[in-house]
Amino acid sequence: MIRTIIVEDDPMVADLAAGYLERIDGFCLDHIARSGEAGLELLQTCHVDLVLLDVFMPGMDGMELLRIIKSQFFHSDVIMITAAQNREDILKALRLGVADYIVKPFTFERFRESMLQFQEKRRLLLSPEVPMTQDILDRRIFIKKPEGVAGRPKGVDAQTLETVVSVLRKQVAPFSLKDIEQLTGISRISLKKYFDYLMEAGRLGSAKDYGGQGRPVTLYNWLG
Repeated sequence: MIRTIIVEDDPMVADLAAGYLERIDGFCLDHIARSGEAGLELLQTCHVDLVLLDVFMPGMDGMELLRIIKSQFFHSDVIMITAAQNREDILKALRLGVADYIVKPFTFERFRESMLQFQEKRRLLLSPEVPMTQDILDRRIFIKKPEGVAGRPKGVDAQTLETVVSVLRKQVAPFSLKDIEQLTGISRISLKKYFDYLMEAGRLGSAKDYGGQGRPVTLYNWLG
């Protein structure tokens, strides 16, 4: 689980972000801090993987806290969620190494895209079985090659991908496309695109099963 805190002085925005985060698998909201000072205290006392950070707050603002995070808490990543749209703040945030910059007001779709992209990059970077080839770096980490939204190939929808991944995570024994078709109601032709994408990303393994009569069946296993 990606342990997350929200640093936001507006209760409505904080609650909205918290509600959105609860709808995405793989994230755990540990705390909501109502000020930069409270956020810093959490960072000093808890293990935090991800900070969802506002800019405009009384006292210590988000930019000041961001500078502290990047100089002292190297294991914590930051995604800005803010109304700040001036070039100076955006440039500062990018130069300090934020993972993403979301402008208020924001939709669930934009929020989810950001979280899933962060989750995928983190998984790739922390998984020793995934080779850090130039192709993986270009298409999954730095996303230099033209692809769909959030680094996905065209035809791979974020919501459908989330549904497929949610089902695959629960599979203990090897499974076929037909098995997942029955569980999701998604056709095998459509599922194949998602399986190919997940295999290329190192999240899905496969092997041929020659045990039955006729053509061998491809069985898959979830790698995480």
